This record gives sequence, C-alpha cells and structure tokens, in this order.
Amino acid sequence: MAVEISVNQLSDAAPLAVSWDEVASIFEVVLAHEQVDRLCLVDVTVADDDAMADLNAQWRGVEGPTDVISVECERPDDPDLAPDEPCSLGDIALAPAFIAAQAPHFNNNPAQETRLLLIHGLLHLLGYDHMTEEDAAVMEPLEDALLAQVSGQPAISAPTTRHRHDPQVAAGAEPQGSPSQEGRVSP
Repeated sequence: MAVEISVNQLSDAAPLAVSWDEVASIFEVVLAHEQVDRLCLVDVTVADDDAMADLNAQWRGVEGPTDVISVECERPDDPDLAPDEPCSLGDIALAPAFIAAQAPHFNNNPAQETRLLLIHGLLHLLGYDHMTEEDAAVMEPLEDALLAQVSGQPAISAPTTRHRHDPQVAAGAEPQGSPSQEGRVSP
C-alpha cells in the first residue's frame, strides 16, 4: 500500500508542524492498519484561518475556522474500482495556526496535535466517525493507538475528538484564550 499526496499550500498559511515526509509516513501507518492494499491519493490543503473559515462554510455549512476538515471521495473497497486502480480517498484541509493555538488547551504541542488531526482526517476519509457514542467508541481509541504508533509516545490523555463531553462546549461556551473545540469535528 502506498499513498500519493497532492499538496495545496495556500500562500498565507503557516507551514505544518510536521514534515511532508512525516505526513506520508503517518498516512502509510493508518492505511496499513486498515489493510488497504491499493495506491491511495489524498489531497491535503494547508490554509490560514480565513481560508479555513471559507472551506468550513462551503463544505460543512458552519461559520468560522476549524482545525481539520475531511471530504471523502472514494473508498478503497469500492467494488467499482479495478483491483489495480488507485483510490482517490478525498481531501483533508488543515489550519496550522489554528492547530498551534488549540494544542495547549489539549495539553499537546503543535506537532503532536497535527499528527492527531492527520490521523483523524484520514480515518474520516476511510469511513470512521465519532458523532455517536458507538462510533466514537471505535474511532477515538483507534486515533490514540495510531498516534502512539506514529509518534513513539504513549497515547495522549487529553481529549481528542471527545469534545462532546466537554461541559464548556456542551453549554455553548468557548474556553478562554483558545479556539473552540468544535474545530475537532470533521464531517
């Protein structure tokens, strides 16, 4: 299994906190875990907060910037794909400045937060979700395990996509001095 990444770095966007080689490595680990044995194509857009707000409105109908958005295209197990045909998984958009600003709220550094969100975004492209308790019970531990594998660090103890359980978010309040945890949601 291999992955080809098409990069769209918007001019005003901060760079990712990890290298593109590491992005490819992270994607390869996730795809290997999922036993994907065909070439996968992923488009990655790196955006500033304004561009991410535009994408968030366009793709999700949600106002304001967010950390990551995933838009699925094809699934590797699609029966319409020939066995040797590449799978165009979809798009992952990331906002590095937003990610760096929210990382401390989750007791993370920007690089580890970026790794988590790359895993999170790719899992969405592979069909995982976290908006129900049942789905979250599958996706969230998988994110933690994959993050530990790619970073060589123990799984993080801070919330990952578990923002639904944060009383501030449930009450509609943003934590002071940090971006909204709603940014943790990808469709």
